[in-house]
Formats: sequence, structure tokens, C-alpha cells
Amino acid sequence: QYPKRLIEVDLPIKRISAHARREKSIRHGHISTLHIWWARRPLAACRAVICAALWPDPADENCPPAFRDAAAKHILDFARKITTDTKLANEHCSPENYKAWSTLVQKPPTGDAHAWLRTALLDFIADFANWDNSTVREYLDTSRALTQAAHEALGGAPGTRPLVVDPFAGGGSIPLEALRVGADAFASDLNPVPVLLNKVVLEYIPKYGQHLADEVRKWGEWIKSEAEKELGEFYPKDADGATPIAYLWARTIQCEGPGCGAEVPLIRSLMLASKAHRSLAMQLVPNTQTKRVDFRIIIRQRDVWVDQADTNTKIESPKFDGTLKRGSATCPCCGYTTPVARIRLQLHARNGGADNARLFCVVSTRANETGRSYRLPEDRDREIVRKAAIELRKRQSRETGGYTLIPDEPLPPKGTLGFRIQNYGMLTWGNVFNPRQALTLAVLAELVNAVGKKTQASSLNDEGLVIQTFLSISLNRLIGRTNSLCWWRSDAGHETIEVSFSGQTVPMKWDFAEACPLTGGTAGWDDTYAPPVRVIENLALLALHEGIVAQNSATAHPLPDDSAQAFITDPPYYDAVPYAALSDFFYVWLKRTLPPTLTGFFAENVAPKDGECIVDEASGKDSAYFERCMAKAMTEGRRVLCPSGVGVLVFAHKSTAGWEAQLQAMVDSGWIITGSWPIDTEQEQRIRARGSAALASSVHLVCRPRENPDGSVRTDEIGDWRDVLQELPRRIHEWMPRLADEGVVGADAIFACLGPALEIFSRYSRVEKASGEAVSLKEYLEQVWAAVAKEALTMIFKDADTTGFEEDARLTAMWLWTLNAGNTDAANGESADEDEADDEPEGGAKKAKTTGFVLEYDAARKIAQGLGAHLEDLSSLVEISGDKARLLPVGERARTLFGKDEGKVAPARKKKEPQMDLFKVLEQGDEGGTTFGETKVERHGETVLDRIHQSMILFAAGRGEALKRFIVEDGAGRDQRFWRLAQALSALYPSHTEEKRWVDGVLARKKGLGF
Repeated sequence: QYPKRLIEVDLPIKRISAHARREKSIRHGHISTLHIWWARRPLAACRAVICAALWPDPADENCPPAFRDAAAKHILDFARKITTDTKLANEHCSPENYKAWSTLVQKPPTGDAHAWLRTALLDFIADFANWDNSTVREYLDTSRALTQAAHEALGGAPGTRPLVVDPFAGGGSIPLEALRVGADAFASDLNPVPVLLNKVVLEYIPKYGQHLADEVRKWGEWIKSEAEKELGEFYPKDADGATPIAYLWARTIQCEGPGCGAEVPLIRSLMLASKAHRSLAMQLVPNTQTKRVDFRIIIRQRDVWVDQADTNTKIESPKFDGTLKRGSATCPCCGYTTPVARIRLQLHARNGGADNARLFCVVSTRANETGRSYRLPEDRDREIVRKAAIELRKRQSRETGGYTLIPDEPLPPKGTLGFRIQNYGMLTWGNVFNPRQALTLAVLAELVNAVGKKTQASSLNDEGLVIQTFLSISLNRLIGRTNSLCWWRSDAGHETIEVSFSGQTVPMKWDFAEACPLTGGTAGWDDTYAPPVRVIENLALLALHEGIVAQNSATAHPLPDDSAQAFITDPPYYDAVPYAALSDFFYVWLKRTLPPTLTGFFAENVAPKDGECIVDEASGKDSAYFERCMAKAMTEGRRVLCPSGVGVLVFAHKSTAGWEAQLQAMVDSGWIITGSWPIDTEQEQRIRARGSAALASSVHLVCRPRENPDGSVRTDEIGDWRDVLQELPRRIHEWMPRLADEGVVGADAIFACLGPALEIFSRYSRVEKASGEAVSLKEYLEQVWAAVAKEALTMIFKDADTTGFEEDARLTAMWLWTLNAGNTDAANGESADEDEADDEPEGGAKKAKTTGFVLEYDAARKIAQGLGAHLEDLSSLVEISGDKARLLPVGERARTLFGKDEGKVAPARKKKEPQMDLFKVLEQGDEGGTTFGETKVERHGETVLDRIHQSMILFAAGRGEALKRFIVEDGAGRDQRFWRLAQALSALYPSHTEEKRWVDGVLARKKGLGF
């Protein structure tokens, strides 16, 4: 009865994805630089999705003529502006779209066909998703005019705007973009931190604009000036005029080796800087007499390492691994390795060990010189730190708004999702700072409060409290880089301090980097308040109207029935992100620095967690809890949405359990899923992008209320199981090639198929078998996986009869396709271990690699089941360990395939050797130069995949004659399935893996062998 929205028909996801990926590297003026929030959606994706959700499809038969007429006028006006303004066209319009706009202006469409208008609207959305166009007046005016025209044509009262509701507002991307395109926004969240961030973006900036930016900049400078007076003595310049920018510390333990007892610094890596033209590192100098470890700095000159203090002293075979390996520490004095359990006990007794850590290096800069300088600490450095600790103790009795000077609120309980640091004695938030860091933050917090008193006394309105709020948020930015969980990044020439968070976790850092906040750079106060100022200036250009922000649980929404035109939200990702626990890091400081009128949001000791909709075993929140909580939230969303409204939910978690819980909640709460669009939101180097099925895309599920006229859920529509099963493969067959055309494959494609598949199932209140038994969503999803797997195989093997391949070949191909391995530069998989290796920070000591290709076990089981295979029957191909399943690398299958080690591969060529032809390298055989002598393979694989793997191993081992005989005389190559499968595997294996080189080597022999 209602016209379809554009998002239910089409979306230019490839172009939108390109803009969303690029946005990840944009900092100037982006709201992500205002304050950290986890899993914030790219503005590009939100902007495009909101436009497509609010605007009807002009080609739909139910589209109001009023919208068609208005949309045609606005689009033609926009096309004329683009084609007549050279600067606008060159800087803000993609070449393909400019050609389309020019054609539109030169020859306006005639007749009753409206497909052209649909295409024009989608082209506009694709270009508007570009960050560079997000503040351009022509795009803003056109989008707002189209939003208003759609609203009024769909029955909205003249002069009103459509309301977009987001009950999981988080970082604020969705409500901000709703305001940008001309809608009203109602943003709510249970957590006070995102509520505050949304108030800043949706209420304060639209109200005060550029003047607010000027005031925040002025008072930020005042704080800097005052902080230098109070803290300057604790961050002095060096005697030679150099300015310290970072102090590198190592927590220490006492060696527990027999008769040793030396102080052991816990260091993950000794590298300080690693550049092509300049590399520096620390070197450990054990001193058994003093029972401690000394340091020296070494530097690389050409290919020789020398002592920085005496360049005539050469360092032979320097080692750059620190004292730690997977959490255990080896004493440089005696060689004894203290296990991680004992390290934990020692650090636990010292509340994490930050207070008595060992300063081992000072990083500085010099005027008129580029790059960083490194020196060993002096007695003066240690004395300054001691004075800072004394000064902190003097101030400890002070209070800030009734709170202790340094946060003494407890960390989340042990075992909380994403947290490990409690195991090492960090039990309060104050434990994560060393004394000088704590003193610095306390002084800055007092100065922020002082600004509040000054500005509020002189302001006639609430501008003073808004200024204080921005400076409070700015201080939080500094806190993220001023704690003992930050680390010094030396790889790829970065030479900078990295934030304490590792994705959505707070891992332990054995050695840490302390910033000097009085200097410039990413860890200084200058760079703390400047980015929020740029956010204000950027958003002030938009001339936004104010949105509405509230602190509410999504399970009890404050809006009345049928009050919203769109319900667009990014709900929590099951067990992926502990939002509330992470936010405590900032919550405890906001309590101490916000204006008194705003601390009502922060009345509790820590952020509220009881009603948080996530899965976290430590707090007793299991999958059933998540499903119940999400069903309530989705029911509330359907209640506040008008009958003709549209819903969009974003989900990006890779867990099949998470997906099933989310989908079950939506079906149970009365939604019909009408589409799904995967928008690639992650950069290629994203964490866990390689060797695992982590989604590159955020899948946007489009849905409509399944309601009666009175707002109740329809319960009288019964679907026939046979009809549903008959329609499912047709729908998947129509959808998968479309996704492939947009570059969507692998895990992204699997989850993107859930939308069209669920539209078939969710349109009914109940689906029944012939016996009258109800079909569960879980049972239906098993069929969906099977349909997707079968369709994917037809795409992988392109016109080949997939039924001719055995189950191991089908599973291998589908497994690699699910990982999207062919489009990555991955090595042979990523570590699947979730043990003590997580205590090692990025850029430090490498985790032990788990070779092969890893999938979540449940996903692997469903893929196998959809292909008619069972993982348990393929033990020679797949290894199951806990909740992970690993497709074995080909090299590990040698003994199984040959019955002995004759498949031993040649050793890898050393990097320093001259470039050699691949085949010559491999044909050299093992280190002894032998090629095993024999040319006959006694045991032939039972399946085509086995025989391909045998040929790959023979190639890798340099056994050319045996390979030739195996393929030609023994007949492996006479089976056309052999070459078809080999070709498919070549396309599926990652480009820099051994498997890829080996199978390509076999394929390269095909023509020479007469095939």
C-alpha cells in the first residue's frame, strides 16, 4: 500500500563504500576527532542510507506524483548548477556523474517513464556521500529540498520535517546525518557519555556555531598558559635545549631464578625507530653484580649497528626482541624465564606497577631539526619524576566537585569483555596512571573547572557551560594518550605515542610511553582542544537546526506511538564491544570536569551497565538476555514508527550467533525485512582483516512494520514451508550476482543475502510445514546458508558442473571464498588464539601464528552442511579446536597424502639473496640439494582436491620429474576437474601465500605437459 523507498530498490553501494573507506583516514573536522566512541559508523554511509530511506522510489507505481514532480525539478536545478559552475563541477562532481548531469540538462527526459529519475537520485546520493561534498551548499540545499518534498508527498504536514529516531545513538553519526539532509533527529542512549556527545553535536553546535569555536580556542590557550606555570617544572627542556616529547617506561619484576633476584624490565620490543634511512634500538646490558639491567642506545649506520654514544663500538648481531614472549619474561642476567602467572602476582601487589616502573629512554625534538632524538635517562629525569609524586601526594586531599582528585572508581569486574588489566592489579581507574600523569591530569581538570566558573559568571545564557563541556571533552582526548597503557609505535617510521585502546579492548601494556602534554604533537594539549574546535567550525557551515537528545533505554522509548517516519539505528554488536565498561575510562573524568548542571547525567559511580544490551559472561548477560533485550528495543522501535515508515538496522558482527539473535529479535517484534545492503566501511589494513571472516562491510537491514491498522502485530498470515523453500533459491540466485558486480563476496555476501532471504520468511506471522508444525527461524537460516553456498559455488566455478566435485573440493572453495581470501594480501591466516598473546600490544612482539585459514566453527559447520558435507568426516582437511575451525594449509597435509615425508617442501629463500626465478628456487630441493631421487608417487589421492594438493607439494619440493609423471603418466591431469579446480583455487588463495605460488606453478606446467 505504500511506495517503496529507494533503499528497498537499489543503492550504489560500490561508490558509497569507496567514500566510507576513505572517510576512515579523514581527521580535519570529522566528529570522530571530537571524542572516541567505539564502532562509530562512517558519515558517508549514514548520509546515503538516510537519503535513500526517506525518499520514495519514483519508479514505483505507488509513488506520489507530487514527489515525482518536485524531485524532477530539484534534480534538474541541481544538474544545471553543476554543469554551469566549472569550479563546482571540477571539485565536487565525479566524472561519470557530470556526464549524466550534462545529458540531463541538454535533453530533459519526457514521457511517463520515471526510471531516469530513480537513476538520477541514486547518482546524487553517490556523490553526496563524498566527504568533500558534505558541506557544499548545492548538495545540502538539494538534499533538504528532496527530503521535504518526500515528507509532504507522503502525508507529512506542511512546514514539518520527517523525524528520524535512533535509540542506540552512540557516536552520533546517524542523527547528525539526519539533520544534515533536512530531517529532524531524536537521539537517545542509555550511556551518559554518548548522550553528552550527541548533545554537543546536535544541540550545542547548531545553537552557538562559529562563536563557540572562537571561545573554545581562546580558553584552550588560557589553559595551556596556566598549565605551563603549574607543570613546567615537571617537564623541563634538556640542558642542550632539546624538548622532550615522550618518556619510555618499563614495568619491572624481580627475577625468580635461583639465586638471581635481578630487576627485570618488561619490554616487548627494543626498537625505537625503524626507517629505511635511520633505525635506532635499545640494547640490554645485564649487570649481574648490581642485579639489574642497564641500557644503551644503538644506531644503524649503513648495514652496521654501533653504539650511539661511541660510534666506533660495533654491535654484533643485535637482537630486538625484548624480555617478554607471550607474557613470560626472561631475565637477561641469568636466563631464567618467569612465567606469566608469577608476573601477574608481582604486578598485582603493586597495583599494576606503573608507580615504580623503570624509565629507560627519553624522546625529544630540537628546533630547526627534523625527526626525533633518543637519549638515556639521567639522574635529573628521575629526580623530576620523584618530585611529581611528592606534589601529587600533597594535592591528594583536594576534591573536585565532591570527588577525589584522581579517580578511585573501580574497574569492571575481572572477566569483563575486552578487559585484562585487572589481572595485573589495576583495580581502580587511578591505577592506570603513573604519578606524573595523574598530577598533570589533575591540574588540567582543575583548570577546566576554573574556566567554567569564569565563563558562566560572565555569560548571559548557558554558553559558559557549553564552553566548559567542550574543554572537558578535550581533556578526555588527552587522557586517552596520557596513561600507562599507551605505547610507543616504532614500526613503519611512525615514532609516535599510540592510544591505550586496542580496537574495542583495553589490553595490558608491559612497557608504556608517557607523553609531555605541554609540547605540540598528537599527545600534547594543543592537539587536544584543536580538533574539537575544527569540528565546531565544520558543522557550523551546515546551518543545522537543533536535534533532540535524551538519556533513555531503547527498551522503553519516550516517544509516543507512530511519531517517527524512520527508525534508523546501529544496535550493539552482540559480544563484540563492551561499550559501557570501556566508557568508564572517560566517565570518571567527565564527572570531575563537567558543569554542575550536566553532572545529573553522571550521577552514578560509573556508567550504567544493568540494562546494556550486549552479551558478557562476567555480568551474566547471555545470548537469551541479548535476544530478549533486543526484541524489546525492536518492539519499541516499531511502536514509535508510523505505519508507512521504514526501518534500517546496521549490523557488522561476524558471529553467526550474533546474527541469529538479532534477526530473531526483529522477527519476534513484528518487522518484515525487505532488503539488505553491505557497505564496506573498513580500511584494508583493519584489525583482523586477514585470514578470518571479519566483515569488511556493515550490513544495512531494511525493514517495515508488520502491523494491523491499530498498531498491533499481524498474527494471522500463515506461510507454507514448501512455497518458502521454493522461492528462496530463486531470490538468492537473483541477488548474489548483483552483489558480485558491486565487488561484494565472501562473508560480506553471505550476510548480505540475509535481507532478501528473510523477506520471504518474515512477511508471514508464522511459517508451517504440512504437518502444522511451525518452522523456527534457526531452521530457516540453515536453508539460507545452504542456498547461499550452492549459489556461491556456481559463481566460483563459472559454468562448471559443481556436482562433479567431491565434498572436500566444494568445502575448500567455499571456505576460501567466505574468507574473501582472493582479495587480500594475507599471509597464511591470522592467529586464532585468544590467550596471553592479547596482552601484547600492536606493533610489539608478534603473536604466534596459526597457519591455515580460520573460520568460526558454527559458520564452518553451516557452510559444510549447506554443501552436504560434515566437518567431522573431513579430519584430514579441517581441524576443529574450541569455537574455531581451521582449514589445514597444504604443507601440513603431506604425510596424510603421501604416507611419509617425501612431500617435504624446499626451504624459503632468504630475503638477502638475489632475485631468482621461482621454479629454479623451488627445484633446488631441500638444504642438502636432493630432490629425493624417486620420480614415482606410490599413493594417489582419493579425491581431485587431494591430487591437486599432492601436485602442489611436489612442485614446492622441487620434484619436477615426479610431478610430470604424476600428472601425465599416472593420469591426474587427464581429469578435467583437476584443472578446473586448480584454476578456481588459484583465484581463491591469497596472493602472497605458499598455496597461491604452488598452484600457479602447477598451472604454469599445464601447456608444457600437453594439456
